Amino acid sequence: MASWFYASEGKQQGPYQEAQFRDLVAQGVVRADTLVWSEGMAGWQKAAEIPGLMAGAGGPPPMIPQPGGPPMTGSGGQAGPGSEGSLAFDFGILEFTWRSVVTLIGMILVIPAPWVFVWYTKWIVPCIRVPGRPNLSFTGNAMTLVPWYFGFIVLAIAIAFTEIQVLNNLLFIVQIVLYWLMIKWLVANLASSGQPLGLSFVGSVWAYIGWNLLLAISLLTIIGWAWVMVAQTRWFCRNIQGTRRDIVFNGSGLQFLWRAIVAAILCGFIIPIPWMYRWMGSWMASQTELVPRGSR
Repeated sequence: MASWFYASEGKQQGPYQEAQFRDLVAQGVVRADTLVWSEGMAGWQKAAEIPGLMAGAGGPPPMIPQPGGPPMTGSGGQAGPGSEGSLAFDFGILEFTWRSVVTLIGMILVIPAPWVFVWYTKWIVPCIRVPGRPNLSFTGNAMTLVPWYFGFIVLAIAIAFTEIQVLNNLLFIVQIVLYWLMIKWLVANLASSGQPLGLSFVGSVWAYIGWNLLLAISLLTIIGWAWVMVAQTRWFCRNIQGTRRDIVFNGSGLQFLWRAIVAAILCGFIIPIPWMYRWMGSWMASQTELVPRGSR
């Protein structure tokens, strides 16, 4: 069954199954001049331009959708209506809890770690709602992580036996570089409606190392780390390429600080951890906004 979206007051509404969508047409919610989109369409179109759609809920199907159609973009390569705005993030507490426990066990057992990490990522990514990008997903393969992961473990074991401080510092730098590679891999494997988004992370490894060293130093100030985290997040957003929109993080260091303190205190009681994770994740998403390129 086709999934339909429509634009209302500059915001994307949907997805709706075809029967639900035709009810909206019959009720007058979706009018002839309403911009709509479904799988298989090249871009947003007025409802009146879709053959058979405005005939009412009982009319013939408007089109034969092709699964995995292109992203929701308008004509001329511009982002379609409803494609600007803040991200959203939400998940079920029970599902988050059992998946997190399974992932933690996999990490402790070491060998299953790459597979449980990818399994968890493929679940958590669709919990993020991006304006103009329906059905967000992750397409990465665990086998890509295997050489990095086990190579790092072998290196760590070898350095542990040498007990040379310089090599321990080198291991820290290698770990940061691996995190940088993972970020590039995660961004490159984001997809929408089954189609790769073609995104890439172009922040340099030296800048990433610098940010992490600055964060380590800022932890000594107790408070300053929150502002460094926010600044690093903005740097990260600026360096995601391949989208027709700019990604902007609007949160402030003070906003992040007090939320992190509250979350840390409550997480000390163990049980509130899932709620605190969702609360912090929802705030981070709400502060991440998609805006027309060059508008800021």
